[in-house]
Amino acid sequence: MNHLLKKQITILFILFFLSSCSSIPKNTQNSCEIFSEKYLWYKHAKKAETKWKVPVYIQLAVIQKESNFNWLAKPRRKKIFKIIPYKRPSSSFGYSQAVKGTWEQYKKETKNSLALRTRFRDSVDFIGWYFNKTESILKIPKNDAYRQYIAYHEGWGNYKNYRNNKKVIILAKRVKEQAQRYRRQLNDCKNRLNKKKYIIF
Repeated sequence: MNHLLKKQITILFILFFLSSCSSIPKNTQNSCEIFSEKYLWYKHAKKAETKWKVPVYIQLAVIQKESNFNWLAKPRRKKIFKIIPYKRPSSSFGYSQAVKGTWEQYKKETKNSLALRTRFRDSVDFIGWYFNKTESILKIPKNDAYRQYIAYHEGWGNYKNYRNNKKVIILAKRVKEQAQRYRRQLNDCKNRLNKKKYIIF
């Protein structure tokens, strides 16, 4: 096998690996199906749960609402005169839709300097870190999906004004409902998932 062919095979393997790791699950409404398709995601979510005490089903519900598991998700661009694409409303990006400033704060405080918003394991760890700080700052329990999501969406400083924002209230209710669905689903498959033995990368 010549050098060029080896190089081509290596590139194809890397592209296949990246595609399989970053592709959106086929059914983002079912936690058991998500983890059956992306088993390492379960290991990463469980690790974040153990570290930060934020339930796996709430981690999933936040990601489902923020990006629907699209690793490259960004806010839609604003439009001038409703037709001309303009800048995006924020720097939100990746699974968790974390903004640049908060992501940099997370990396600094956790000493996770190589964290990427496009990597699932870093995204669930970020959510755990954020919920942990929310509990410390606003005294909201980590298993309170409704109020924790409001703080996640609005920021710690703006949380006190959330009652004036009907949109975020609707979104938070949806996150709470989705978390409850994911929790019920996981109750049916967690034993099977926990029996699997995979290395966490």
